[in-house]
Amino acid sequence: MVSLRVKCYHCGSDNVIRSGFTRNGKRRYLCKTCGKTSRENPELNGYSEEEKETILRAYEERSSLRGLTRTFGVARNTVTGWLKKKAERLGELKESLLFPTMEQAESMVIELDELWSYVYEKSQKKWIWLAQCRATRQILAYAIGDRSQATGTILWERIPPIYRMGQCYTDFWEAYGKMIPSRQHHAVGKETGQTAHIERFNNTLRQRLARLVRKTLSFSKSDVMHEICIKLFLHQYNQSIKNKFKYPL
Repeated sequence: MVSLRVKCYHCGSDNVIRSGFTRNGKRRYLCKTCGKTSRENPELNGYSEEEKETILRAYEERSSLRGLTRTFGVARNTVTGWLKKKAERLGELKESLLFPTMEQAESMVIELDELWSYVYEKSQKKWIWLAQCRATRQILAYAIGDRSQATGTILWERIPPIYRMGQCYTDFWEAYGKMIPSRQHHAVGKETGQTAHIERFNNTLRQRLARLVRKTLSFSKSDVMHEICIKLFLHQYNQSIKNKFKYPL
């Protein structure tokens, strides 16, 4: 095989050789440095940033990975790669939040709840813990794990300190009473309406993300992808509110 004076599309190395052709007749190259292959003129065969964003937004509107393949012709592994790269670029969830003043913080109300999900099979339960600001409807923090106090504590510690000054409403799950200071914690039933907003958001998650629909084949196959997809959705949800309003509402 003859070495070519071209660079690897993946790592930039010039230690590249010809490696046959793709099924559509494009020249394929093999990089002897990183071991990856690429097509001839890969930049001409790729997707623009606008097209990528359109496909990812479709993913956030309940379309499954296989559904994206049928609709846009994009491979599942390609979309998975985009999702991972986008998640890496995002900062912490708090960067998407509206923040109150100290005076406003004293009257803040936070609603907390946990949402059941699973990874790969239903025996591998993953609980999604969420904290929502009642005034802005933004999700202040999330944690994914079991339904124990340990995961709940992670959620509480991720809530920005200025929001932790407010009053907190939860259901009667015992973990909340152990992780939230008693002077701020109010355990209530659904009939009071004090947790109506966070319960409605749980329904939004199930409607918008295919992998969280109760009866679905679009379930998460790994813990990494499960968290990435939830993280991306929460950032987009918070940012859409932040772009429309200034605090307070």
